[in-house]
Amino acid sequence: MAVAAPAHANYHDHIHPEPTNFVQKYIFSLDHKIIGIQYFITTFIFYCIAGLLAEVIRVQLLHPTGGFVSNEVYNQVYSVHGSAMVWLVIIPMLTGGFGNFVMPLMIGARDVAFPWLNMASFWMFPVAGALLFSSFLVGAPEAGWTEYPPISLQGPPGTSLWCMAIFLVGVSSTLTGINFLVTIMKMRAPGMTLTRMPLFVWAQLATAMLSMVATTALAGALLALFLERTFGVPFYDPSKGGSPLLWQHMFWFYSHPAVYIMILPAFGIVSEILPTFTRKPLFGYKAVAFSSVGIALVGFMVWAHHMFTSGMVPWLTLPFMILTFFVAVPTGVKVLAWIATLWGGRIRFTAAMLFSLGLIATFTLGGITGVFLAAVPADLHEHGTYFVVAHFHYVLFGGSVFGIFAGMYFWWPKMTGKLMSERLAVAHFWATFIGFNLTFFPMHWLGLMGMPRRVPIYDQQFQSLNVLASIGSFILALSTLLFFANVAYSLTKGKKASSDPWGARTLEWMISSPPPYYNFKKIPSVLALPYDFGEPLPYVGGDLIRPNPQSKFAGE
Repeated sequence: MAVAAPAHANYHDHIHPEPTNFVQKYIFSLDHKIIGIQYFITTFIFYCIAGLLAEVIRVQLLHPTGGFVSNEVYNQVYSVHGSAMVWLVIIPMLTGGFGNFVMPLMIGARDVAFPWLNMASFWMFPVAGALLFSSFLVGAPEAGWTEYPPISLQGPPGTSLWCMAIFLVGVSSTLTGINFLVTIMKMRAPGMTLTRMPLFVWAQLATAMLSMVATTALAGALLALFLERTFGVPFYDPSKGGSPLLWQHMFWFYSHPAVYIMILPAFGIVSEILPTFTRKPLFGYKAVAFSSVGIALVGFMVWAHHMFTSGMVPWLTLPFMILTFFVAVPTGVKVLAWIATLWGGRIRFTAAMLFSLGLIATFTLGGITGVFLAAVPADLHEHGTYFVVAHFHYVLFGGSVFGIFAGMYFWWPKMTGKLMSERLAVAHFWATFIGFNLTFFPMHWLGLMGMPRRVPIYDQQFQSLNVLASIGSFILALSTLLFFANVAYSLTKGKKASSDPWGARTLEWMISSPPPYYNFKKIPSVLALPYDFGEPLPYVGGDLIRPNPQSKFAGE
């Protein structure tokens, strides 16, 4: 597996000219770092909109009879909220944002392989967001983020806009995956073999392969739904010979791997942060690296565990149940390696470290509840209840969004050249952690008690837990304001960051903060892994900045 990276300089000399005006530099930029920041800005705007829709849901559920919005609007709100969080926030933030800004720096490249394609991939994304949110003007989709036929066939006109928006996101994601795959395989610095790559790069490699394969299934399903709604082509309507189960198979063949498209980059972020703030090598580097590929492969084999209640052939449930249990193995490898890394480490509880620990705790709990949903007898009772809502959010918000904030606090000095307030950042973590658990933990009990999901009104017996969840959601919303306050503070009054304020050892920390346009004037050579604290830096040549010998991390 340890294939040597191409060392010929021409692989790094295809860079486009430096921009000369504002539009070229900040709007239609070809620089992977600016494109990454564009993703961050756009996704956080969409995150705020999706978050406000979530608050509408929780205000509606404060009282058993609802009354805040009509039943029809409620259906539209939760449908767009889920769709936006999956396709407009988590996936583009972790791949388009962190992948673009960090990955080329980590492998010693001057840019991605196809800069023009990278720019085009980004600009599809805000267009898709505009299409999705504008669906409220004509009647937004009402069948949930999964948009199951035949309900979605009968939905309002905005359902067709939903199809167009998600299709466009899929095209953008696929092109980004191709771009990243070529970049990682062809543009690594000399000496950076596959088994010397940072683990965040391994995560992006596995994610790129997932995106390229899985998204085609979703694209086909979306095109068929759009054609049936627009031209009456009978793909899913059973009265015309179509099959609603066809949509579920195609949708979940994409959407279960998509869970790992949303999770793997966050896992990669944690794998970079833990060694840095424990001051010790990551335990089991190769096992963690190869487990990313294992998760990607097994992720394609378990899609039908979402369909145990759908009426598919009963004998198929057993193999899918067993395979779903098996997918926990490569994920467990990562969690055990993280815990072993923490053991005996000189842990520094920065905000980035706290969010990483929060991810480990919440994602692990989500994984445990997933074991129940993987078992057919339990799933038959829990599938349509709030237990699934709790599990889904512990896995995705607990896994992905905690990972996003961990990465933001970790790489913010590299992006901006400014430090954030650690006091505000730690307050943000605790408000997020408390608000998140207060919101979603009670939903486990609601589901086991039998409260169905996706309902605007409910039985009186469920009110107290719903009020508790709504209070938690308000705390969670306010916690986000702490993050934006910290961003404003950093940009206006934040202290200047050194090239490596954390004492990290991957290549992006060996150049100035923020990085220069071309990243590296001279490409360095890589001699060893980047996580061996206490050893000399594993890079030679190039124009690298050595750590300040007065730093508290010097010599460690």
